[in-house]
Amino acid sequence: MAKTRQQKQDLVIKLQEKLAKAKAVVFTDYKGLTMKQLSDLRNKLREQSAEFSITKNTLLERALPASSLQLPTSNLEGPTAALFAYDDEISPIKILVKILKDASLGKVKSGFLGKDSLDEAKIIQLSTLPSKPELRAKTVGVLVAPLQGIVGVLQANLRNLVYALSEIQKMKGGDTQASS
Repeated sequence: MAKTRQQKQDLVIKLQEKLAKAKAVVFTDYKGLTMKQLSDLRNKLREQSAEFSITKNTLLERALPASSLQLPTSNLEGPTAALFAYDDEISPIKILVKILKDASLGKVKSGFLGKDSLDEAKIIQLSTLPSKPELRAKTVGVLVAPLQGIVGVLQANLRNLVYALSEIQKMKGGDTQASS
């Protein structure tokens, strides 16, 4: 059933809202993916505060300029689905690229990270980055390492002081065992 002009205008407005809200947007060719694969992908993305929707190219072409995002129209040819990442930018991209790679179907066309345009190579490169929790853990590890070194040095000084006092006590003929 064909959509009315008003329904199409409403869809363009919804797309503009999604584009404005999303931290990252990736356009893909989903051709060949089964409904089960699409459903699994959507469920995994939903857990990451992301959304995957199939959209008409003409509606995307109308929504993009209003959101100040510029995309060559050659990227909007053939079947197109859009990934909208609202919270973490990298995790949803990783999930999408992994599923497309595992299925050996579909491909990433282009996208945006913030207002920066991304081509297929940059998106695939982003998918290899660690997620935010992994980066935070690595950062904490880097910050804690010098502190652990300082603690070790201070403990060594105290340990050496105890050994020195123990040796002095032995030299003076005192008992090394504390009396209870």
